Amino acid sequence: MTDRLRCRFTEANISFSRRRFLATSAAIAGGIGATSLTGLGAARAATLKTVRFSEAVHNLGYINLYVGMHAGIFKKNGLDMQVSAAGGDTQTFAAVLGGSADFAIGDATMAQISRENGGPGVVVGTVVQRAHYFGVSKTLQPITDPTGFKGLKIVTSPEPNTNYSVAKRLLEKAGLKVGVDATIVPVNPGTEIAAMLAGQADIAIAYQPSVAAAEAQGAKVVFDFSSYIGPFCNTGIMVLPSTIQKDPEMVQALVTSFEESSRKTYADPALSKEVARKEFPDLPGDVVDKAIDAELKFLIPAQSVVTKQDQWKNLMDMQIYLGNAKGSIPFDQIIDNTFADKAVASLK
Repeated sequence: MTDRLRCRFTEANISFSRRRFLATSAAIAGGIGATSLTGLGAARAATLKTVRFSEAVHNLGYINLYVGMHAGIFKKNGLDMQVSAAGGDTQTFAAVLGGSADFAIGDATMAQISRENGGPGVVVGTVVQRAHYFGVSKTLQPITDPTGFKGLKIVTSPEPNTNYSVAKRLLEKAGLKVGVDATIVPVNPGTEIAAMLAGQADIAIAYQPSVAAAEAQGAKVVFDFSSYIGPFCNTGIMVLPSTIQKDPEMVQALVTSFEESSRKTYADPALSKEVARKEFPDLPGDVVDKAIDAELKFLIPAQSVVTKQDQWKNLMDMQIYLGNAKGSIPFDQIIDNTFADKAVASLK
């Protein structure tokens, strides 16, 4: 495991080592506690609470977020969601640490790393409950055994983004040495399919709707990570303890909205497809529909916002194996399911 996690905190493509990221997280955290957040108070009934919300990348794994926004669920619960895409897992959590976002969704390992280094970070819910990645190729036949990746060039986002992590662990668990038996080619998040189609790799590890778009261009899914890994906290809702302390009503409203939105995503596939078409208007409608069918078939969006222990264990087992995290923070100290449990109870 290399000691450097190459990722962009800004568009300047700054490269941070893992230790430097951890140290930076803790240093930033020292000033976060003084950040003031406006409370709802008596004005909540009359006005919406603005929520600065950072998503790692814009993709259909987060369809429950988009359904909630288009269906007015967040507004019904008093929230005005201001959503922006950060460009990767590390960047989205950095937005929370830096105070430019109230919440972030992405690889929740970022919160774990921060906590292990003495910084802040709590996970209050799950947005994606399976590894929402597929191996896509124009030249390969379906791979039924991970040893079938031997000799291949595999394109993913850079380390420590989740598709890099799941690909690296798959290779190493199959007894394949990265850089010798198989090569991982890192590219900017969201460009994996384009790199594969351009001939930079034999296979791309990508997510929807890019996968369905690639299929429309003659590529096919040759490996399914969601089934291979099983329950997996691929994407968590990350927030600072100071935010929870200062505005628990906002946190509860957000988590309740996600619970309702996740249920609606599965209960009304037609609505999910309609929303997905609006979120990705540049893609053909049938491509977007196919992407949603795959998301729901493989149970990728969370069916409930509650973070389950097996989901978290599979995430931590992978990150500990790769050396990205130590796993030293117990489940009940990094995961706060109190808001999710209240959301479930309120919607029965």
